[in-house]
Amino acid sequence: MSQDLAATSGVTEVEERSPSLLSRLLAETFGTFLLTLVIVGVLVYSPLNTVGGLGAALGGGFAYIAGAAAVGRVSGAHFNPAISLGSWLSGRISVSNMFSYWGAQLVGAILAAAVVFATVPQALLALVGKENVSDMFDSAVNGFSQHSPLYLQTQGQAQFDWLPALIVEVIISAILVGVYLGVHDRRSKIGYAPVAVGSAIAALTLVSWFVTNTGMNPARSTAAALFANNWGGDGSGRQLWLFWLAPLVGAALAALFYRAFASVEPEAVELDEEDDEDEDDDEATEVVAAQSAPAAEASEESAETPVKTAEGETESEKKADDKA
Repeated sequence: MSQDLAATSGVTEVEERSPSLLSRLLAETFGTFLLTLVIVGVLVYSPLNTVGGLGAALGGGFAYIAGAAAVGRVSGAHFNPAISLGSWLSGRISVSNMFSYWGAQLVGAILAAAVVFATVPQALLALVGKENVSDMFDSAVNGFSQHSPLYLQTQGQAQFDWLPALIVEVIISAILVGVYLGVHDRRSKIGYAPVAVGSAIAALTLVSWFVTNTGMNPARSTAAALFANNWGGDGSGRQLWLFWLAPLVGAALAALFYRAFASVEPEAVELDEEDDEDEDDDEATEVVAAQSAPAAEASEESAETPVKTAEGETESEKKADDKA
């Protein structure tokens, strides 16, 4: 009977289950694969399309939005070891899950770079003046000094040294992680979180492309450096340390700042919820009392009013006549 009543009243119970770790890792692999495929692909073929930083900015922003819309509900759409570190430091994931995310993100990024590497036409190398496919990745790797885009654009007349590059990478990574933590806060009412994070990626890429070719994502930086195969002497591979250190430092600063100034302690949240429940109970009691009061008054009045018969006499008068 109770089941029938529940069915007719439209009350259903839905058990929400969180995705398994394997599902989350596959989602992170897919999202990082998509993000790296677009960014590295655009930069590798930049000598042909001449879009440079603008193409990487728009491509990276759109790729993140698409990936987050597809699998964000599964893993949270990190697609970046820096965001995973920020999520751990802000108390959203465990440290074991963070390292698992890192592994999945590296796998996705390396697979994407491998796809780009394997599909570069050999006939294209001579047309763009490259000796091998690894040289095509020089435009996709992150670097400073003579490996910064500014050095190439000015024919060696200007460059960003390691300290400015480090500062810029820390700042843009902190902003990106801060935006992610803010729009994914459980109190946030923003329904377009992927658009906000994707827009941040695009804007920060435009600012930092001339400096370091925009790292901000250690997984993407590692994948590009591996296939560039430039690890000797002053090669770009020797500069990869900065593109791990700076994003992780920036993520840590953003997460600690967020926990200090933007988060709410669990005790305070629980206390507020209990207060709200007590207020709701008090209001409900007052409403019930107010509704029952008129009914009680009506019943008292009906009890005091004598009941008349069809002839218009009251019951008491009729009983008196019968006795007479």
